[in-house]
Amino acid sequence: MLFGIPIDFILFALTLLGVALFHHHTLAVALTGLGVITGYKILVTGFKTGAGVMGFALHLQHEWVILANLLCLLLGFALLSRHFEESRVPAMLPKFLPDDWKGGFVLLLMIFVLSSFLDNIAAAIIGGTIAMTVFNGKVHIGYLAAIVAASNAGGSGSVVGDTTTTMMWIDGVSPLDVFEAYVAAGVAIFIFGIPASLQQHRYSPIAQDPPAGIHIDWPRVGVVLCILLAAIIANVAVNMHYKHLSDLFPFIGVAVWLAILLCAPLRKPDWRVLPGAFKGSVFLLSLMLCASMMPVEQLPAASWQTALGLGFVSAVFDNIPLTALALKQGGYDWGFLAYAVGFGGSMIWFGSSAGVALANIFPEAKSVGQWLRHGWHVAVAYVIGFFVLLAVLGWHPNESHKVNKVKTAEATHQAAALARSQ
Repeated sequence: MLFGIPIDFILFALTLLGVALFHHHTLAVALTGLGVITGYKILVTGFKTGAGVMGFALHLQHEWVILANLLCLLLGFALLSRHFEESRVPAMLPKFLPDDWKGGFVLLLMIFVLSSFLDNIAAAIIGGTIAMTVFNGKVHIGYLAAIVAASNAGGSGSVVGDTTTTMMWIDGVSPLDVFEAYVAAGVAIFIFGIPASLQQHRYSPIAQDPPAGIHIDWPRVGVVLCILLAAIIANVAVNMHYKHLSDLFPFIGVAVWLAILLCAPLRKPDWRVLPGAFKGSVFLLSLMLCASMMPVEQLPAASWQTALGLGFVSAVFDNIPLTALALKQGGYDWGFLAYAVGFGGSMIWFGSSAGVALANIFPEAKSVGQWLRHGWHVAVAYVIGFFVLLAVLGWHPNESHKVNKVKTAEATHQAAALARSQ
């Protein structure tokens, strides 16, 4: 402890500060922080799974599925982004989008809807690819923040739209309880979407007409759809039928890569995008692994104030362990929590996997200062959306889903016993 704060947290805070200050060297800072924190845990405090190198090995065994899934998705969706760009669909969109600032806002709405049934990483990458084309390669950093926010907001109310909401579903939370998050997310997209679209229109207006002679590469469009369908089907299948296996193998990431390889004879992927995407992915995984080693044994008592605070914490601290702790603790209104941990990470570029994926395409987004300065509307939207949800629905902690599962099991057992007695 130093000034009453565990040394682990101080080391992690210094790592995040280094990322913010040295945004041209984020990977080196993250890896250095990971090395220092890992060494400290091995030599001094140990892990929840045990002491020393063996404790670290057991910790990695516990975390590897989440890390592998995310790595596969980030790399796979980077290839998907290039497929989508080369399909020339983005170049045709100016024909259908409004010519003024409303075109940028409609694009954000499209990303929001896409993220409700796609992974938010895919929605952000597709949105960024479209934006690069329709805005002639000049995308304002405030609009980049809005793309990430739209993808995270769209996924916050869907159990297949975000890793955190999928975790809730796997743990037994009803999809209807999570769906309430859309009350807040639906308000938030107007709060951040309109200012961001005006920023983008002043910076680089939307192209009014697509270039002449463009023809869509429909086989490549088919490849994009196959990859997305593989992710969706694997996600739904695992969570509906094979939940007990979800912690044992990275099914969703592997499904995406199987689709990429099976479709390669139809249209060859642009493998050149992988080195850059890999660096960005390692950066995010390093921060996630650092966060997973923090001595967070419990959260404050469940309340709407705690849920609101978790949204801000999610901007700098991996929301996956936060969600896991909240599920273990119980007593939350899951719609509030889904919105907070899902959308809150949009306030800083590395606060969500969607932000890191987009920053791999737009390196200028890796400045925390510029992101906060020009993406101020995202934080404002988060707070307003949260309090609208509180005013409209109120804070109603859901009965523990684990209690419900026990009741269901007991009822099933009693029914079976009754049937046998008859």
